Amino acid sequence: MTPSFYDTSVGSYLQTVRALQSVLNRAEQYAIDGALSLEDSVSFQFHEDSVSFQFHEDMLPFSFQVISVWHHSKGALEGMKNGLFQPPPKVPDVDWAKLVGLLAEARVYLEDQERDAVEAISGGDMRFKAGSLDIPYTTDQFLLSFSLPNFYFHATTTYTMLRHLGVPIGKLDFLGMGCQ
Repeated sequence: MTPSFYDTSVGSYLQTVRALQSVLNRAEQYAIDGALSLEDSVSFQFHEDSVSFQFHEDMLPFSFQVISVWHHSKGALEGMKNGLFQPPPKVPDVDWAKLVGLLAEARVYLEDQERDAVEAISGGDMRFKAGSLDIPYTTDQFLLSFSLPNFYFHATTTYTMLRHLGVPIGKLDFLGMGCQ
């Protein structure tokens, strides 16, 4: 059986968005236990002489990782429908609650998608634009070669940063087992 466009896009996005919501809930519990500051983790970047964390000096903070998961799920599906996808917008006043809210927004949006409407965008033309960069795609090419790889990269980085901070999560949490 060949996976449908809906299953490959909405199904994949939903599984991981739900899993990350659960992972962020676990981080909140870990913070309640006094082992983590949620607000410090939002700007989590690593410099050996500071409180913040990133794995490399050119890496964007934890907040950007979560924003990118939101953008490469809800935003990517909107982009495929509208024929244009661009880098994520600036998200003002980012705090932990805002990040949790973005994942909730993505989940609700994805759960509201009708299978037939999503199937209808398969094979459509679209573009990715970032500054002077302008790349033409079909929706299928965009989904498989750009959106999903970016989505999983940022989801994995979100998970890894929290795991590094000591949040007690494992591979099954990332896969979303029991989150559906």
